[in-house]
This record gives sequence, structure tokens and C-alpha cells, in this order.
Amino acid sequence: MGLVQAVFLGCTNGSYGYTDEDWVPDEPERVHDTGESCDDTVATDLFLSPDDSNSMSSPVQARVAVLGGGSLDSVNLRTYEFMNYYGWDYEPPASGLALSAALKPDPKDDSRFVLQIGVTSPSRTNAERGPLNLVFSVDRSGSMDGQPISLVKTSIRSMASQLRSGDTVSMVGWSDQRAILLEGLAVTGPSDPTLLDAVESINAGGATDLEAGLEMAYGLAEDGFRQGSTNRVVLLSDGGANLGETSAELIALHAQDGDDDTIYMVGVGVGEAGDYHDSLMDAVTDAGKGAALFIPDDAEATLVFEDRFVNTMDVAARDVGLALRLPPGFEVERFSGEEMSENRAEVDAQHLAPNDTMVFHLHLKTCAPEMVSDETELEIEIDWIDPSTGAASDLRLESTFGALAAEDQDMLLKGKAVFAYAEALKTRKNGQGASTVSEAREAVEEALTARPSDPDLLEIQDVLDRL
Repeated sequence: MGLVQAVFLGCTNGSYGYTDEDWVPDEPERVHDTGESCDDTVATDLFLSPDDSNSMSSPVQARVAVLGGGSLDSVNLRTYEFMNYYGWDYEPPASGLALSAALKPDPKDDSRFVLQIGVTSPSRTNAERGPLNLVFSVDRSGSMDGQPISLVKTSIRSMASQLRSGDTVSMVGWSDQRAILLEGLAVTGPSDPTLLDAVESINAGGATDLEAGLEMAYGLAEDGFRQGSTNRVVLLSDGGANLGETSAELIALHAQDGDDDTIYMVGVGVGEAGDYHDSLMDAVTDAGKGAALFIPDDAEATLVFEDRFVNTMDVAARDVGLALRLPPGFEVERFSGEEMSENRAEVDAQHLAPNDTMVFHLHLKTCAPEMVSDETELEIEIDWIDPSTGAASDLRLESTFGALAAEDQDMLLKGKAVFAYAEALKTRKNGQGASTVSEAREAVEEALTARPSDPDLLEIQDVLDRL
């Protein structure tokens, strides 16, 4: 019998998820404690979730804040979004999902190890994807005037440039009033003129009734649901809510309702990093099983909605769950993901896009290092659902510490650098962090020895040099 026996179900209020009414701005390091005594006889089964593979708002906000000479005070920093944002050169499978792992012992402490797991989807071009049915829910309130509404228009134009005949688009505009701007438009191809005309008509003014805007958008999505298409609500907003129902939990219910009908969500935050209401948008997209993005400028809109359009809009695997069996005596000291528990009911499964990898970066510790050898065994298992057929699949990796340590280390070193970077930003935001910034710089330098031209590592190094 496998480690993963069913699709993971649960909520984000478990031991390793959100715990307060503000949806936890900065995710703490995940710590799994097996107890004070050393149990070196029983293996530990853990269930892990990294959050949606395309949620990647906080690294963009952090980069803009630091390079722009601003403050990190208003930026919510989530380590898993950093792992999602940066690129990973794992070999894609021809079909299904691929599972890979590498291990690195700590050269200074024989009780500690770094483990990185990659779950990779197949490659897919825009021409190869299936049809899309998109409903844009556009915030037209007064706070959107100026740069935010301009970025909304740029973002939708970028998405429009990637649409094909067979795709369908609707659009809702809302402030303190709601209006259907498009309904069930069958686009003629890229940059459909009717869609672009509707984009140009968008203007800002009035209060912000986010709850009502989502309600109308999901109503259109449900009424116009298309079997055989990827159905998505795309929420574009600065994340504010000052009219109607402003409770994050109740707003999120509208997003959550759609998942039963496989209506996915993308939350697109726009505007200045310091003015963006990130916590509310994160709550809505988390419940809606979708990605939370942040668009501060036209270049990011092009990157996300043109270069990465398929990654952002398509779905390669639904309800991806990962189970890890650690050897006796081991615990997880730190974890890059959103949720971890010995009880799979406390961990949400997540969706994975094409051309993408879910990365799980873990710092392990054993209370019995004398028992660890190259023959020490470790097991990993993933399960998922095919979004087209609904068929369930699973894949298991059984390996040893020696074999995992012999795997290529490039992606593990990059993961170590990205993880250290995110943690350094958190401690610097809290007025500390001299040591963690130094550790992050060392991790980046180590990763650059293996990947000297990696643009992600060079960007991270630039931001760290400004701290």
C-alpha cells in the first residue's frame, strides 16, 4: 500500500497553515517536532503542500521595494512564492508528472541534511494547449485610477495577444456598481478587436465592492461553463475592499465555490508594492485554488501573460499531493512550502501548470546521526488527477541517501539560495538579518559556481547587495 492513498483534503488552519484573522502576513519557518526524546525506531510519514505552483506575488513586491529604494514593511513574504517564481531546469516528462530528488549532507554537521524534491509537468506550447474560457473581474474603483488601471489594461492586452480561435472571454467591471462588459465572446484569434475595445472602455471611480464583483464574475463563469475548456476567473485589483462584504473569509467563499465545477482562479494584483493589499488577494486566490500574482509594470505583465501565458492559464495536473517518509530519528527543521502535517486531512492538494515544477526544499535533522549511512532509505510519493479525464495517477520514488547525494546538485544549490534569500528578506524586514543576509549571499555564490549565468541568481544577488 502506498503512502498516498487518497486525494488530500483539508483547510489552511492546521498546524502549519494560516492561524490568525489577518491570514498571516509573513509565513514562519515550518518546524516539525517529533518530540524531545529520540525515536530512532519508527519512520515518520509527512504530507506536504507548496501552495499553487503559480502563486508568486511576494518576490516581485520585494524586488520592486528593495531596488526602488523603498521599505519591506508592507510586503508580505512567503517563501513558497519565491520557490514558485524562479525557474527550475528539471527534465519534463512526456506525459503525467516526473518526480526527482537530491540530498546534500551538511559538511559541518553530520546530523543535518538538505533535501530538495521536484514535481515536474510536461512541456506545452500555446498552440498545444486546450481551449480557455476566461472571465475577467475588473476593479474599477477610485483607488484604481492612474497606474493601477493602466496596468490592468496592459495585463489584459497581453493575455489577449495569446488567445486563439476557440477561446471564450467575458468581462465584469465593478466599483460600487457592477456591469457586464462582455459575455461569452468567442474570440477570433490573438488580440480580438471586440475584446480590446472593451479593455479601452475601462475607467476608474467609486467605492470598492470586491465581494459583489466576484459574485457576478463567478455567476458568469458558472452560467457559461464550458466542458472541455479550462475555465478561469481572472480577478484584477489592488486588493482593496471598502464596500459590501469585506471579510476575507466570506469573499473567499465565492472563489472556493468554483472549484467544485473546476473553475480555477488567477488573482492579479496591480499598483505600487507599498499600496497593494496583498493579504486579502492571497486569501481569495488561496480559497479559489489559483495563483496570486503581482504586476508592478508593463515588463512584468509581458513576462507573466505572454512569455508564461500557458504556465499561468493552463492546468497540467489537479490536486497534486506529496507524501514523504523520513527514516527513524529524522525531523524537518525548515520547509519552503505552505503546509506540512502527519495528517493528510490538514494539507491541501494543489494544481500544477504545464512547463512548471513544484519545488519542496527541506532542511532535515536526525537525532541519531550514527545510524545514517549511504544505505539509509527515503520514500517519496505523489498523486494527482488528470484535468481532462479525471483519472487518478500516482508515482513513487524509493531511494537511499547515498543515491540521492550522488544526484546532480545544481537545482538543490539554487533552491538553497532562493530559500536563504526569502528568509533573509524576512529577517531584514523585522529589523534584523545581518547574519541571514550574509548566509544568503554565500548560498547564492555557491549556486553561481554551478550556474554562473543564471538570471534568477543574478537578480537575487542584486537585491541582496541593496539590503
